[in-house]
Amino acid sequence: MSTQMIIRIDPVLKDKVSRFARAEGKTTSDVVRELLEEYISSRDIAAYVDGLWEKIGTRLVSQGVTADRISEAIQEVRRGQA
Repeated sequence: MSTQMIIRIDPVLKDKVSRFARAEGKTTSDVVRELLEEYISSRDIAAYVDGLWEKIGTRLVSQGVTADRISEAIQEVRRGQA
């Protein structure tokens, strides 16, 4: 379920956003939603850390590191052996 947000912006800015949005086949609401999502994601440290762990996990799996070898792999990296 979505909810409505009412904001005040300069009419010239509104017209520009509307024009650019239409040129991209989007609505003004689509653009505002995308901007808000980007704003939140750029400030959400938990999501950043989760993404980082996902990247690390993917790399470990691609290198054949199994769950029982994670500690060993970390130590190898810290010693500069990986």
